[in-house]
Amino acid sequence: MGGTARLSVVVDAAWRVHVLVAELALRGLPASWEATEDERHAVRTSYTRTLKPLAAAWLRGPVKRPPAGFHLNGRRLRLWLAAAGVAEPAGFLLRLGAADAECRAAVGAALAAAGLAGEPLEPDADGPAYRITGRRRLARLAELVGDRPPAAPPTAWPARP
Repeated sequence: MGGTARLSVVVDAAWRVHVLVAELALRGLPASWEATEDERHAVRTSYTRTLKPLAAAWLRGPVKRPPAGFHLNGRRLRLWLAAAGVAEPAGFLLRLGAADAECRAAVGAALAAAGLAGEPLEPDADGPAYRITGRRRLARLAELVGDRPPAAPPTAWPARP
């Protein structure tokens, strides 16, 4: 839109809205939200020139794919966990969108490079997602994403050992 782009994500819980809006504000991206018809929440930034290079790097025509050199760091993982992380008794699921099939290999490689090699889950098996388990990997996840945001329930965020 006129040399600009925006970020838009639909989440399943109100606490995710509060965390994402706060995290985006820390990055200089004011965001708003609205309820969706299916009892979820859409979080959106304004259109901005700041996001245009990011959008251009991720889109190949109508298909979303990670750019060359894609990597995950604590800040990116924090946003992913806030938007789509799910605590399980043995670890965490990092969910992907239904249309993210083109991203799975690059995302799996980036997780492994960050010390978070995960089990890829197919759409019919709690996925699409990556399951992060194991004491070392969970400690690494907690280290990378940092302290639990105040709006996140204690059980929804990895605790530092």
